Amino acid sequence: MSPEWARRRTFAIISHPDAGKTTLTENILLSAGAIRLAGQVKARGENRRTQSDWMKIERERGISVSASVMTYEYGGLLFNLLDTPGHEDFSEDTYRTLTAADSAIMVLDAAKGVEPRTLKLVEVCRLRDIPILTFINKMDREAMDPSELLDDIQDKLALDAAPMQWPSGSGNRFKGVADLERDEFVVYRRPSADDADPVRSQRVSLSGNEISSILSEAELAELREGAELAREVCPAFNPQSYREGHMTPVYFGSALRQFGVFELLEALKQVAPGPEAQPATGGPAPELTPDGKEVAGFVFKVQANMDPNHRDRVAFMRLCSGTFKRGMKLKTDSGKLLTVSSPIMFFAQDRELADEAFAGDVIGVPNHGALRVGDTLSESGKWRVAGIPNFAPELLRRARLKDPLKAKHLKKALESLAEEGVTQLFRLQVGGDFVVGAVGALQIDVMAERVAAEYNLDVTFEPSPYETARWITGERDKLEALIDRHKTAIAEDIDGALVFMAKNAWEVSYIQEKWPDIEFHRAKERRA
Repeated sequence: MSPEWARRRTFAIISHPDAGKTTLTENILLSAGAIRLAGQVKARGENRRTQSDWMKIERERGISVSASVMTYEYGGLLFNLLDTPGHEDFSEDTYRTLTAADSAIMVLDAAKGVEPRTLKLVEVCRLRDIPILTFINKMDREAMDPSELLDDIQDKLALDAAPMQWPSGSGNRFKGVADLERDEFVVYRRPSADDADPVRSQRVSLSGNEISSILSEAELAELREGAELAREVCPAFNPQSYREGHMTPVYFGSALRQFGVFELLEALKQVAPGPEAQPATGGPAPELTPDGKEVAGFVFKVQANMDPNHRDRVAFMRLCSGTFKRGMKLKTDSGKLLTVSSPIMFFAQDRELADEAFAGDVIGVPNHGALRVGDTLSESGKWRVAGIPNFAPELLRRARLKDPLKAKHLKKALESLAEEGVTQLFRLQVGGDFVVGAVGALQIDVMAERVAAEYNLDVTFEPSPYETARWITGERDKLEALIDRHKTAIAEDIDGALVFMAKNAWEVSYIQEKWPDIEFHRAKERRA
Protein backbone atom coordinates (compact mmCIF):
# COMPACT_ATOMS: atom_id res chain seq x y z
CA MET A 1 0.00 0.00 0.00
CA SER A 2 1.12 3.54 -0.76
CA PRO A 3 1.94 5.83 2.16
CA GLU A 4 -0.72 8.41 3.03
CA TRP A 5 1.30 11.32 1.65
CA ALA A 6 1.31 9.69 -1.78
CA ARG A 7 -2.50 10.13 -1.91
CA ARG A 8 -2.21 13.93 -1.62
CA ARG A 9 -2.65 16.26 -4.55
CA THR A 10 -2.32 19.97 -3.81
CA PHE A 11 -3.17 22.30 -6.68
CA ALA A 12 -4.05 25.95 -7.32
CA ILE A 13 -6.45 27.48 -9.82
CA ILE A 14 -5.13 30.51 -11.70
CA SER A 15 -6.76 32.82 -14.24
CA HIS A 16 -7.35 36.33 -15.44
CA PRO A 17 -10.27 38.01 -13.63
CA ASP A 18 -13.72 36.94 -14.93
CA ALA A 19 -12.45 33.84 -16.73
CA GLY A 20 -14.68 31.73 -14.46
CA LYS A 21 -12.19 30.54 -11.87
CA THR A 22 -14.49 30.80 -8.85
CA THR A 23 -17.35 29.10 -10.72
CA LEU A 24 -15.03 26.26 -11.72
CA THR A 25 -13.80 25.94 -8.12
CA GLU A 26 -17.36 25.64 -6.91
CA ASN A 27 -18.32 23.02 -9.50
CA ILE A 28 -15.20 20.95 -8.89
CA LEU A 29 -16.27 20.70 -5.25
CA LEU A 30 -19.85 19.97 -6.29
CA SER A 31 -18.87 17.26 -8.78
CA ALA A 32 -16.49 15.67 -6.28
CA GLY A 33 -19.34 15.46 -3.77
CA ALA A 34 -17.78 17.90 -1.34
CA ILE A 35 -20.81 20.20 -1.37
CA ARG A 36 -24.47 19.65 -2.12
CA LEU A 37 -25.32 22.90 -3.86
CA ALA A 38 -23.35 25.22 -6.10
CA GLY A 39 -23.38 28.50 -4.20
CA GLN A 40 -24.13 28.21 -0.51
CA VAL A 41 -27.81 28.90 0.18
CA LYS A 42 -28.03 30.98 3.32
CA ALA A 43 -30.97 31.16 5.68
CA ARG A 44 -33.87 33.59 5.27
CA GLY A 45 -33.47 34.05 1.55
CA GLU A 46 -30.12 35.80 1.54
CA ASN A 47 -28.32 35.91 -1.79
CA ARG A 48 -26.41 32.89 -2.96
CA ARG A 49 -22.67 33.18 -2.92
CA THR A 50 -19.73 30.98 -3.71
CA GLN A 51 -18.15 28.72 -1.13
CA SER A 52 -14.70 30.27 -1.50
CA ASP A 53 -15.62 33.97 -1.33
CA TRP A 54 -16.33 34.81 2.30
CA MET A 55 -15.28 38.43 2.73
CA LYS A 56 -17.93 41.16 2.40
CA ILE A 57 -16.00 43.04 -0.28
CA GLU A 58 -15.72 39.81 -2.29
CA ARG A 59 -19.46 39.28 -2.25
CA GLU A 60 -20.20 42.91 -3.16
CA ARG A 61 -17.78 43.06 -6.08
CA GLY A 62 -18.06 39.46 -7.24
CA ILE A 63 -14.31 38.86 -7.05
CA SER A 64 -11.92 36.76 -5.00
CA VAL A 65 -9.35 38.75 -3.05
CA SER A 66 -8.14 36.18 -0.51
CA ALA A 67 -6.78 32.70 -1.00
CA SER A 68 -8.95 29.89 0.34
CA VAL A 69 -8.07 26.26 0.96
CA MET A 70 -10.61 23.51 0.33
CA THR A 71 -10.10 19.80 0.83
CA TYR A 72 -12.04 17.01 -0.89
CA GLU A 73 -11.66 13.32 -1.75
CA TYR A 74 -12.05 11.93 -5.24
CA GLY A 75 -11.05 8.65 -6.84
CA GLY A 76 -9.16 7.41 -3.80
CA LEU A 77 -7.04 10.56 -3.59
CA LEU A 78 -7.22 13.55 -1.24
CA PHE A 79 -7.10 16.91 -3.00
CA ASN A 80 -6.21 20.26 -1.47
CA LEU A 81 -7.58 22.98 -3.72
CA LEU A 82 -5.98 26.41 -3.33
CA ASP A 83 -8.27 29.11 -4.73
CA THR A 84 -6.11 32.15 -5.48
CA PRO A 85 -7.15 35.79 -5.90
CA GLY A 86 -7.83 36.54 -9.55
CA HIS A 87 -7.32 40.29 -9.30
CA GLU A 88 -3.85 41.53 -10.21
CA ASP A 89 -3.74 43.81 -7.15
CA PHE A 90 -3.29 40.64 -5.07
CA SER A 91 -0.36 39.17 -6.98
CA GLU A 92 1.73 38.77 -3.81
CA ASP A 93 -0.97 36.66 -2.14
CA THR A 94 -1.21 34.55 -5.29
CA TYR A 95 2.58 34.13 -5.42
CA ARG A 96 2.62 32.94 -1.82
CA THR A 97 -0.20 30.49 -2.46
CA LEU A 98 1.59 29.04 -5.48
CA THR A 99 4.57 28.21 -3.25
CA ALA A 100 2.28 25.68 -1.54
CA ALA A 101 0.96 24.10 -4.77
CA ASP A 102 2.37 21.08 -6.60
CA SER A 103 0.40 21.82 -9.78
CA ALA A 104 -2.05 24.35 -11.23
CA ILE A 105 -5.17 24.54 -13.38
CA MET A 106 -5.09 27.50 -15.75
CA VAL A 107 -8.56 28.74 -16.70
CA LEU A 108 -8.90 30.62 -20.01
CA ASP A 109 -11.92 32.43 -21.42
CA ALA A 110 -12.63 30.76 -24.76
CA ALA A 111 -13.46 34.14 -26.34
CA LYS A 112 -10.29 35.88 -25.13
CA GLY A 113 -7.52 33.31 -24.91
CA VAL A 114 -4.40 34.19 -22.91
CA GLU A 115 -4.87 37.52 -21.10
CA PRO A 116 -2.20 39.65 -19.37
CA ARG A 117 -2.88 38.47 -15.83
CA THR A 118 -2.65 34.83 -16.98
CA LEU A 119 0.72 35.54 -18.52
CA LYS A 120 2.10 36.90 -15.23
CA LEU A 121 0.76 33.95 -13.24
CA VAL A 122 2.30 31.44 -15.63
CA GLU A 123 5.65 33.23 -15.23
CA VAL A 124 5.37 32.64 -11.47
CA CYS A 125 4.54 28.97 -12.07
CA ARG A 126 7.55 28.69 -14.35
CA LEU A 127 9.82 30.11 -11.67
CA ARG A 128 8.76 27.23 -9.45
CA ASP A 129 8.47 24.57 -12.22
CA ILE A 130 4.77 24.05 -11.43
CA PRO A 131 3.00 21.80 -13.96
CA ILE A 132 -0.05 23.44 -15.57
CA LEU A 133 -3.24 21.82 -16.84
CA THR A 134 -5.41 24.08 -19.05
CA PHE A 135 -9.21 24.36 -18.97
CA ILE A 136 -10.70 26.51 -21.75
CA ASN A 137 -13.94 27.77 -20.26
CA LYS A 138 -17.18 29.29 -21.60
CA MET A 139 -17.45 27.14 -24.72
CA ASP A 140 -21.23 27.61 -24.49
CA ARG A 141 -20.57 31.19 -25.63
CA GLU A 142 -19.05 32.36 -28.90
CA ALA A 143 -15.37 31.47 -28.82
CA MET A 144 -12.12 31.77 -30.73
CA ASP A 145 -11.26 28.95 -33.11
CA PRO A 146 -9.71 26.03 -31.13
CA SER A 147 -6.55 26.16 -33.28
CA GLU A 148 -6.15 29.87 -32.51
CA LEU A 149 -6.55 29.18 -28.78
CA LEU A 150 -3.84 26.52 -28.88
CA ASP A 151 -1.54 28.82 -30.89
CA ASP A 152 -2.19 31.57 -28.33
CA ILE A 153 -1.04 29.28 -25.52
CA GLN A 154 2.07 28.23 -27.39
CA ASP A 155 3.02 31.72 -28.62
CA LYS A 156 2.35 33.76 -25.48
CA LEU A 157 3.20 31.24 -22.79
CA ALA A 158 5.93 29.21 -24.52
CA LEU A 159 4.11 26.03 -23.50
CA ASP A 160 3.52 23.05 -25.76
CA ALA A 161 -0.29 22.73 -25.90
CA ALA A 162 -1.47 19.11 -26.13
CA PRO A 163 -5.25 19.03 -26.80
CA MET A 164 -6.88 16.09 -25.02
CA GLN A 165 -10.27 17.05 -26.48
CA TRP A 166 -11.61 18.86 -29.54
CA PRO A 167 -14.81 20.92 -29.37
CA SER A 168 -17.75 20.75 -31.74
CA GLY A 169 -18.71 24.39 -32.30
CA SER A 170 -19.18 27.08 -29.68
CA GLY A 171 -21.99 29.27 -28.38
CA ASN A 172 -25.38 28.07 -29.62
CA ARG A 173 -23.61 25.61 -31.94
CA PHE A 174 -21.71 23.92 -29.11
CA LYS A 175 -22.61 20.22 -28.99
CA GLY A 176 -19.78 18.75 -26.91
CA VAL A 177 -16.17 17.62 -27.27
CA ALA A 178 -14.36 14.73 -28.90
CA ASP A 179 -12.17 12.74 -26.48
CA LEU A 180 -9.03 12.31 -28.60
CA GLU A 181 -7.62 9.50 -26.45
CA ARG A 182 -10.73 7.30 -26.34
CA ASP A 183 -12.20 8.26 -29.73
CA GLU A 184 -15.49 9.13 -28.04
CA PHE A 185 -17.81 12.13 -28.10
CA VAL A 186 -18.79 13.75 -24.79
CA VAL A 187 -22.28 15.16 -25.29
CA TYR A 188 -23.08 18.65 -24.00
CA ARG A 189 -26.43 19.40 -22.41
CA ARG A 190 -27.53 22.22 -20.17
CA PRO A 191 -28.09 21.06 -16.59
CA SER A 192 -31.73 20.89 -15.60
CA ALA A 193 -33.35 22.36 -12.50
CA ASP A 194 -34.40 18.78 -11.70
CA ASP A 195 -30.78 17.62 -11.44
CA ALA A 196 -30.19 17.01 -7.73
CA ASP A 197 -26.50 16.26 -8.34
CA PRO A 198 -24.08 16.92 -11.19
CA VAL A 199 -24.73 14.51 -14.03
CA ARG A 200 -21.88 12.89 -15.90
CA SER A 201 -22.07 13.66 -19.61
CA GLN A 202 -23.22 10.97 -21.99
CA ARG A 203 -20.45 9.45 -24.11
CA VAL A 204 -20.91 7.92 -27.55
CA SER A 205 -18.48 6.37 -30.01
CA LEU A 206 -17.24 8.72 -32.73
CA SER A 207 -17.38 5.87 -35.23
CA GLY A 208 -20.76 4.38 -34.23
CA ASN A 209 -24.28 5.12 -35.46
CA GLU A 210 -25.38 6.97 -32.32
CA ILE A 211 -23.25 10.03 -33.11
CA SER A 212 -25.42 10.80 -36.16
CA SER A 213 -28.39 11.50 -33.89
CA ILE A 214 -26.36 14.18 -32.08
CA LEU A 215 -24.36 15.83 -34.86
CA SER A 216 -25.37 16.60 -38.43
CA GLU A 217 -23.23 15.24 -41.26
CA ALA A 218 -21.58 18.65 -41.69
CA GLU A 219 -20.92 19.01 -37.96
CA LEU A 220 -19.49 15.50 -37.74
CA ALA A 221 -17.26 16.07 -40.77
CA GLU A 222 -16.00 19.35 -39.29
CA LEU A 223 -15.34 17.70 -35.92
CA ARG A 224 -13.45 14.77 -37.46
CA GLU A 225 -11.38 17.10 -39.61
CA GLY A 226 -10.48 19.26 -36.58
CA ALA A 227 -9.68 16.24 -34.41
CA GLU A 228 -7.50 14.71 -37.12
CA LEU A 229 -5.67 17.99 -37.60
CA ALA A 230 -5.09 18.22 -33.84
CA ARG A 231 -3.61 14.71 -33.77
CA GLU A 232 -1.29 15.45 -36.70
CA VAL A 233 -0.16 18.99 -35.90
CA CYS A 234 -0.22 19.24 -32.12
CA PRO A 235 2.24 17.39 -29.89
CA ALA A 236 1.04 14.22 -28.16
CA PHE A 237 0.70 14.48 -24.41
CA ASN A 238 3.91 13.58 -22.59
CA PRO A 239 3.51 13.15 -18.81
CA GLN A 240 7.19 13.86 -18.13
CA SER A 241 7.16 17.05 -20.20
CA TYR A 242 4.01 18.14 -18.33
CA ARG A 243 5.59 17.49 -14.91
CA GLU A 244 8.67 19.46 -15.93
CA GLY A 245 6.44 22.44 -16.80
CA HIS A 246 7.05 22.40 -20.57
CA MET A 247 3.69 21.03 -21.75
CA THR A 248 0.06 21.65 -20.83
CA PRO A 249 -2.80 19.21 -21.57
CA VAL A 250 -5.83 21.18 -22.80
CA TYR A 251 -9.49 20.51 -21.97
CA PHE A 252 -12.64 22.37 -23.08
CA GLY A 253 -15.92 22.97 -21.25
CA SER A 254 -18.29 25.31 -19.44
CA ALA A 255 -17.93 25.63 -15.68
CA LEU A 256 -21.24 27.48 -15.40
CA ARG A 257 -23.06 24.62 -17.15
CA GLN A 258 -21.06 21.98 -15.23
CA PHE A 259 -19.77 20.56 -18.51
CA GLY A 260 -16.26 19.15 -18.62
CA VAL A 261 -15.76 19.25 -14.85
CA PHE A 262 -15.83 15.47 -14.35
CA GLU A 263 -13.30 15.11 -17.17
CA LEU A 264 -11.11 17.68 -15.41
CA LEU A 265 -11.36 15.78 -12.12
CA GLU A 266 -10.30 12.59 -13.89
CA ALA A 267 -7.40 14.37 -15.57
CA LEU A 268 -6.16 15.69 -12.22
CA LYS A 269 -6.41 12.20 -10.76
CA GLN A 270 -4.39 10.75 -13.62
CA VAL A 271 -1.61 13.31 -14.15
CA ALA A 272 -1.31 15.79 -11.23
CA PRO A 273 1.87 15.14 -9.23
CA GLY A 274 1.91 14.38 -5.52
CA PRO A 275 4.03 16.17 -2.91
CA GLU A 276 7.51 17.13 -4.10
CA ALA A 277 10.72 17.67 -2.14
CA GLN A 278 11.09 21.23 -0.82
CA PRO A 279 14.52 22.95 -0.76
CA ALA A 280 15.40 23.93 2.81
CA THR A 281 18.37 24.88 4.96
CA GLY A 282 19.40 24.20 8.55
CA GLY A 283 18.63 20.48 8.59
CA PRO A 284 20.74 17.40 7.90
CA ALA A 285 19.81 17.43 4.18
CA PRO A 286 19.39 20.12 1.47
CA GLU A 287 15.65 19.47 1.17
CA LEU A 288 12.57 18.26 3.01
CA THR A 289 11.16 15.12 1.43
CA PRO A 290 7.57 13.89 1.84
CA ASP A 291 8.79 10.55 3.20
CA GLY A 292 10.96 12.25 5.84
CA LYS A 293 10.44 11.36 9.51
CA GLU A 294 10.53 14.84 11.03
CA VAL A 295 7.36 16.92 10.82
CA ALA A 296 8.08 20.19 9.03
CA GLY A 297 6.07 22.73 7.06
CA PHE A 298 5.96 26.41 6.12
CA VAL A 299 3.40 29.18 6.54
CA PHE A 300 2.31 30.68 3.23
CA LYS A 301 -0.68 32.67 4.44
CA VAL A 302 -2.08 34.15 7.65
CA GLN A 303 -5.75 35.06 7.92
CA ALA A 304 -7.41 36.85 10.83
CA ASN A 305 -11.08 37.22 11.63
CA MET A 306 -12.42 34.62 9.18
CA ASP A 307 -15.04 34.02 11.83
CA PRO A 308 -16.37 37.44 12.95
CA ASN A 309 -17.72 35.89 16.16
CA HIS A 310 -14.20 35.03 17.30
CA ARG A 311 -11.06 37.13 17.02
CA ASP A 312 -9.36 34.19 15.38
CA ARG A 313 -6.00 34.19 13.64
CA VAL A 314 -5.07 31.19 11.54
CA ALA A 315 -1.80 30.41 9.82
CA PHE A 316 -2.09 28.24 6.69
CA MET A 317 0.77 25.73 6.83
CA ARG A 318 1.79 23.44 3.99
CA LEU A 319 3.29 20.24 5.42
CA CYS A 320 6.48 19.16 3.65
CA SER A 321 7.46 16.04 5.59
CA GLY A 322 6.53 13.73 8.44
CA THR A 323 3.22 12.67 9.96
CA PHE A 324 1.64 15.44 11.99
CA LYS A 325 -0.38 14.50 15.09
CA ARG A 326 -2.75 16.81 16.91
CA GLY A 327 -1.15 18.21 20.07
CA MET A 328 2.41 18.12 18.72
CA LYS A 329 4.94 20.69 19.89
CA LEU A 330 6.60 22.47 16.97
CA LYS A 331 9.23 25.20 16.82
CA THR A 332 9.59 28.05 14.39
CA ASP A 333 12.95 28.65 12.72
CA SER A 334 13.30 31.68 15.03
CA GLY A 335 12.94 29.48 18.15
CA LYS A 336 9.31 30.02 19.21
CA LEU A 337 7.66 26.90 20.66
CA LEU A 338 4.00 26.18 19.84
CA THR A 339 1.71 23.39 20.94
CA VAL A 340 -0.62 22.78 17.99
CA SER A 341 -3.64 21.61 19.97
CA SER A 342 -6.45 22.65 17.58
CA PRO A 343 -5.21 22.18 14.01
CA ILE A 344 -7.93 22.58 11.42
CA MET A 345 -8.72 21.35 7.94
CA PHE A 346 -10.48 23.89 5.73
CA PHE A 347 -13.52 23.89 3.60
CA ALA A 348 -14.13 27.57 2.89
CA GLN A 349 -15.94 28.74 6.05
CA ASP A 350 -16.39 25.20 7.34
CA ARG A 351 -13.66 23.69 9.48
CA GLU A 352 -13.00 20.50 11.37
CA LEU A 353 -10.26 19.47 13.76
CA ALA A 354 -7.43 17.52 12.16
CA ASP A 355 -6.19 14.62 14.29
CA GLU A 356 -3.41 13.93 11.83
CA ALA A 357 -2.03 15.28 8.57
CA PHE A 358 0.63 14.28 6.06
CA ALA A 359 3.07 15.84 3.62
CA GLY A 360 1.09 17.67 0.96
CA ASP A 361 -1.72 18.64 3.34
CA VAL A 362 -2.57 22.20 4.28
CA ILE A 363 -3.63 22.70 7.88
CA GLY A 364 -4.64 25.76 9.84
CA VAL A 365 -2.69 26.59 12.98
CA PRO A 366 -4.64 28.96 15.29
CA ASN A 367 -2.29 31.38 17.04
CA HIS A 368 -2.18 34.81 18.63
CA GLY A 369 0.35 36.58 16.44
CA ALA A 370 3.10 34.00 16.92
CA LEU A 371 3.25 32.99 13.25
CA ARG A 372 4.04 35.06 10.17
CA VAL A 373 4.10 34.39 6.45
CA GLY A 374 7.44 32.70 5.65
CA ASP A 375 7.86 30.96 9.03
CA THR A 376 8.96 27.32 9.00
CA LEU A 377 7.62 25.01 11.71
CA SER A 378 9.38 21.74 12.57
CA GLU A 379 9.99 19.44 15.51
CA SER A 380 13.63 20.49 15.84
CA GLY A 381 13.18 24.14 14.87
CA LYS A 382 16.29 23.88 12.70
CA TRP A 383 14.71 23.71 9.25
CA ARG A 384 14.06 26.77 7.16
CA VAL A 385 12.19 26.55 3.87
CA ALA A 386 13.19 29.27 1.42
CA GLY A 387 11.14 32.27 2.52
CA ILE A 388 8.52 34.16 0.58
CA PRO A 389 9.65 37.64 -0.45
CA ASN A 390 7.84 40.95 -0.15
CA PHE A 391 7.95 43.06 -3.29
CA ALA A 392 8.36 46.82 -3.52
CA PRO A 393 4.90 48.45 -3.37
CA GLU A 394 3.60 50.42 -6.35
CA LEU A 395 1.09 52.42 -4.30
CA LEU A 396 1.65 54.17 -0.96
CA ARG A 397 -1.06 55.68 1.24
CA ARG A 398 -0.81 57.50 4.57
CA ALA A 399 -3.20 56.34 7.31
CA ARG A 400 -5.10 59.16 9.00
CA LEU A 401 -7.21 58.34 12.06
CA LYS A 402 -10.35 60.40 12.70
CA ASP A 403 -10.09 59.81 16.47
CA PRO A 404 -6.48 60.40 17.68
CA LEU A 405 -7.26 58.63 20.97
CA LYS A 406 -7.41 55.32 19.09
CA ALA A 407 -3.81 55.49 17.83
CA LYS A 408 -2.83 52.28 19.64
CA HIS A 409 -5.79 50.44 18.13
CA LEU A 410 -4.78 51.64 14.66
CA LYS A 411 -1.20 50.43 15.15
CA LYS A 412 -2.45 47.00 16.21
CA ALA A 413 -4.91 46.75 13.29
CA LEU A 414 -2.40 47.81 10.63
CA GLU A 415 0.33 45.54 12.01
CA SER A 416 -2.05 42.59 12.17
CA LEU A 417 -3.18 43.05 8.57
CA ALA A 418 0.40 43.58 7.39
CA GLU A 419 1.44 40.32 9.08
CA GLU A 420 -1.28 38.60 7.07
CA GLY A 421 0.21 40.04 3.89
CA VAL A 422 -2.91 42.07 3.00
CA THR A 423 -0.65 45.12 2.58
CA GLN A 424 2.81 46.22 3.70
CA LEU A 425 3.32 48.64 6.56
CA PHE A 426 6.02 51.30 6.94
CA ARG A 427 6.52 53.81 9.76
CA LEU A 428 8.40 57.01 9.02
CA GLN A 429 11.27 57.70 11.42
CA VAL A 430 10.41 61.42 11.43
CA GLY A 431 6.86 62.09 12.54
CA GLY A 432 5.96 58.42 13.05
CA ASP A 433 3.22 58.38 10.37
CA PHE A 434 2.03 54.98 9.17
CA VAL A 435 2.31 54.46 5.42
CA VAL A 436 0.55 51.50 3.84
CA GLY A 437 2.11 49.93 0.76
CA ALA A 438 0.21 47.96 -1.88
CA VAL A 439 0.53 46.60 -5.40
CA GLY A 440 -2.82 48.08 -6.43
CA ALA A 441 -5.75 50.23 -5.29
CA LEU A 442 -8.02 47.27 -4.49
CA GLN A 443 -5.64 46.21 -1.72
CA ILE A 444 -6.16 49.61 -0.10
CA ASP A 445 -9.93 49.18 -0.43
CA VAL A 446 -9.74 45.81 1.31
CA MET A 447 -7.55 47.29 4.04
CA ALA A 448 -10.06 50.10 4.63
CA GLU A 449 -13.00 47.66 4.61
CA ARG A 450 -11.38 45.34 7.13
CA VAL A 451 -10.11 48.09 9.43
CA ALA A 452 -13.67 49.45 9.61
CA ALA A 453 -15.50 46.12 9.86
CA GLU A 454 -13.14 44.13 12.07
CA TYR A 455 -11.53 46.82 14.21
CA ASN A 456 -14.29 49.47 14.24
CA LEU A 457 -11.87 52.25 13.29
CA ASP A 458 -12.66 55.28 11.13
CA VAL A 459 -9.51 55.67 9.04
CA THR A 460 -8.78 57.62 5.87
CA PHE A 461 -6.03 56.36 3.57
CA GLU A 462 -4.91 59.56 1.89
CA PRO A 463 -2.30 60.10 -0.85
CA SER A 464 1.26 59.95 0.40
CA PRO A 465 4.09 62.19 -0.81
CA TYR A 466 5.91 58.96 -1.71
CA GLU A 467 5.33 56.77 -4.72
CA THR A 468 7.55 53.77 -4.14
CA ALA A 469 9.89 52.20 -1.58
CA ARG A 470 13.18 50.28 -1.55
CA TRP A 471 14.75 48.26 1.25
CA ILE A 472 18.28 49.46 1.94
CA THR A 473 21.31 47.57 3.22
CA GLY A 474 25.00 48.37 3.53
CA GLU A 475 27.79 49.14 5.95
CA ARG A 476 26.60 50.85 9.12
CA ASP A 477 28.49 54.12 8.65
CA LYS A 478 27.28 54.43 5.04
CA LEU A 479 23.68 53.79 6.10
CA GLU A 480 23.93 56.33 8.91
CA ALA A 481 25.23 58.93 6.46
CA LEU A 482 22.31 58.28 4.08
CA ILE A 483 19.81 58.44 6.95
CA ASP A 484 21.29 61.70 8.23
CA ARG A 485 21.02 63.28 4.76
CA HIS A 486 17.48 62.04 3.99
CA LYS A 487 15.82 61.76 7.41
CA THR A 488 12.26 62.46 6.20
CA ALA A 489 12.48 59.71 3.56
CA ILE A 490 13.58 56.91 5.89
CA ALA A 491 11.08 54.42 7.33
CA GLU A 492 11.07 51.01 8.96
CA ASP A 493 8.93 48.07 7.89
CA ILE A 494 7.11 45.74 10.27
CA ASP A 495 10.34 43.79 10.91
CA GLY A 496 12.36 46.92 11.65
CA ALA A 497 14.22 46.78 8.32
CA LEU A 498 15.27 50.14 6.87
CA VAL A 499 13.33 51.46 3.89
CA PHE A 500 13.96 54.43 1.60
CA MET A 501 10.71 56.15 0.59
CA ALA A 502 11.01 57.72 -2.85
CA LYS A 503 8.79 60.34 -4.49
CA ASN A 504 9.14 58.66 -7.88
CA ALA A 505 11.21 56.18 -9.90
CA TRP A 506 13.58 58.95 -11.03
CA GLU A 507 14.48 59.74 -7.41
CA VAL A 508 15.28 56.05 -6.78
CA SER A 509 17.76 56.06 -9.69
CA TYR A 510 19.24 59.38 -8.61
CA ILE A 511 19.80 58.30 -4.99
CA GLN A 512 21.28 54.98 -6.12
CA GLU A 513 23.85 56.85 -8.23
CA LYS A 514 24.70 59.20 -5.36
CA TRP A 515 25.08 56.35 -2.84
CA PRO A 516 26.86 53.50 -4.72
CA ASP A 517 27.85 51.75 -1.47
CA ILE A 518 24.19 51.28 -0.45
CA GLU A 519 22.11 48.48 -1.94
CA PHE A 520 18.50 49.31 -2.86
CA HIS A 521 16.30 46.20 -3.00
CA ARG A 522 13.03 45.71 -4.89
CA ALA A 523 12.26 42.61 -2.82
CA LYS A 524 13.00 41.48 0.70
CA GLU A 525 12.93 38.02 2.19
CA ARG A 526 12.28 38.14 5.91
CA ARG A 527 15.27 37.04 8.00
CA ALA A 528 17.19 36.25 4.82
